Amino acid sequence: MKKVLVVSDSHGLADPMRVLKKRHEEVDVFIHCGDSELARDDEALKGFVTVGGNCDFHPGYPDEEVVDVSGKKIFVTHGHLYSVKSTLMNILYKAREAGADIVCFGHSHLLGAEMSGGILFVNPGSIRLPRGISEKTYVILGIDGDKVEVTVYDLEKGELPELKQQFHLNQ
Repeated sequence: MKKVLVVSDSHGLADPMRVLKKRHEEVDVFIHCGDSELARDDEALKGFVTVGGNCDFHPGYPDEEVVDVSGKKIFVTHGHLYSVKSTLMNILYKAREAGADIVCFGHSHLLGAEMSGGILFVNPGSIRLPRGISEKTYVILGIDGDKVEVTVYDLEKGELPELKQQFHLNQ
């Protein structure tokens, strides 16, 4: 099983990025879905696949990335360019264009994971300014073939086992 840590909307916090890398050394891929507000070459983001968000004004961030993990394509974007606060339809079309199995995005600061059109959509929430819940969340995806386990963590409290979900891709 490959593990992918997904975080978003840290809005200027550098120390938690270092903490996450140290806390989860078993993770194979680290993803930041934008609005870090840090320079792309900031030491805190070293080792992260990063994209730019609407609050990232430092140059050099791509709007999107595609990461291959165990043969599964993960489309990474912040979400503001696809109006994710209103609908997932725009990002669904883009994900299909990219041949994505999983989409990781942020922007709304709302934690969530759902299947749509055979694609898993994951928003890790925010570790700085969560909305809808008080927990400062990030997720770890456990990818094993077509099975994906989404485990939610609070930055301070650790794993939130009651929020763990299992998904099957391409269904």
